[in-house]
Amino acid sequence: MDVIYKLDKLHLEAKQNKWLNYFSIFCRFALAAGFLPSGYVKIIGERFTDLHNNQPMGHYLEALHHTGYYYTFIGILQMTAAVLLLFRRTATLGAVLYFPIILNICILSVAVRFEGSLLSSPLMVLANLYLLCWNYDKLKFILPFYKTPKPAIVSNKFPKAFFAGAAAAVIILVLVITNVFTIMPRNTLGDCERQCKNSKNPDACKVFCEGIHNDGKPLDKSLDEYDRAVKSNTQTK
Repeated sequence: MDVIYKLDKLHLEAKQNKWLNYFSIFCRFALAAGFLPSGYVKIIGERFTDLHNNQPMGHYLEALHHTGYYYTFIGILQMTAAVLLLFRRTATLGAVLYFPIILNICILSVAVRFEGSLLSSPLMVLANLYLLCWNYDKLKFILPFYKTPKPAIVSNKFPKAFFAGAAAAVIILVLVITNVFTIMPRNTLGDCERQCKNSKNPDACKVFCEGIHNDGKPLDKSLDEYDRAVKSNTQTK
């Protein structure tokens, strides 16, 4: 295809330019420097900024801070993407992982008009796009216009082991998800309190539900109150 040939030629010419190579190294290290501190803050569980809760971005970050290990998970992803960018062999994977994170931050910054990253985040998106283009030779195989040759022989054998494993994975996942939590916030107070009927500690369960839906407390604080109520009920029996 003509477009593939032109892109391959353009990419090869860019790769042969030492200044563009230097710029790719600069982008890698600059992007890594942007995510390492912010990711570390999330991993250790600290609030990312000291913005007031009534400030639009501060309101979002305060809610994000109370999402428990989801907050930590974002930090781990940020640091992982940053570390991968530091090494030439893993830079492509780092750029791919980095892009959806920084694109989300960029859109968020524009949506709430947060001047702290209103300029830096679009620049980071552009730098990330440059790295993706720089690694075009490794990513072109997933592009929609790139056609790979079809296999000469097509097997009609039904993969019993694969589908049995897939079914087992679905069943195990359903069992784990539906039984891993002792208590859930549910969507409404009524739905939350219905689970208290089958709870071993219905009073503690009601304390949890009221804390979530009536008092608007974060999940982690409501869970702490639930645990204290459970211990208190256990000690009085």
